Amino acid sequence: MTSLSTIHLAHSPDSDDAFMFYALADGQIDTQGISYVHELQDIETLNGRALRGELDVTAVSIHAYAYLSELYALLPHGASMGDGYGPMLVSKRPMTRKDIAGKRVAVPGLMTSAYLALRLFQPDFIPVVVPFDQIEQAVLGGDVDAGLLIHEGQLTYKDEGLHLVADMGAWWLEKTGLPLPLGGNVIRKDMPRDVQKKVSRHLRESIAYGLDHRKNALDHAMRYARGLDRSKADTFVGMYVNDWTLDYGERGRAAIRLFLDEGVRAGVITRPVTVEFIDD
Repeated sequence: MTSLSTIHLAHSPDSDDAFMFYALADGQIDTQGISYVHELQDIETLNGRALRGELDVTAVSIHAYAYLSELYALLPHGASMGDGYGPMLVSKRPMTRKDIAGKRVAVPGLMTSAYLALRLFQPDFIPVVVPFDQIEQAVLGGDVDAGLLIHEGQLTYKDEGLHLVADMGAWWLEKTGLPLPLGGNVIRKDMPRDVQKKVSRHLRESIAYGLDHRKNALDHAMRYARGLDRSKADTFVGMYVNDWTLDYGERGRAAIRLFLDEGVRAGVITRPVTVEFIDD
């Protein structure tokens, strides 16, 4: 673990994460003597680094948290929740849930929440791990039968002529009445409690600042929008930076527990999970 005055904060290079961390990255809030070093990598890489205990504070997939819970606790702020929407299963030709059985499906990583949701939706498929920003092309090129889109692909797949097989967030809401928990921020449990609480407050203040100064935060987020125009980037940010992001609340926490419990019951997650939050 690094010095308590310097904390390595890792997140993905996506417009929603950039929006969340804008105020921290731009020095807009008082960090009470803590210096944050920002590290940007894709979520599956961050999942792997967290599994090795390399990071102080990091964004992770909620699925990956199942294997991190001994070393890390969830912060109550920074959630990415799909409230009736989420990762999208797409194909080159119209397909149904039954059609996916036994097919090759491009997924953004075996530790992603998108992958866990798809396993719960349709247990029988052959996963092919593809970098998240290359999945559309893998489907269009015929390398796979279908692909599971996260991030901006959820807004652009129609422009590529792809067909929606199922929206994991819509399916989960219909099944459970709860939002689909996709990503969260975790902090090492061996940090002193007062430092954990400071970091938690700073993260909440950064999210709140972005929401209150949307234009400036969106200007910053556009650097990571990967070709989205400002209107679509604003839509995407709004999907994943909202009231859920400020705090999971009881419904959000219940959604996480149920999602992980369902993963254990389905045999996708190989160990029971105790979900622990660090509160302010």
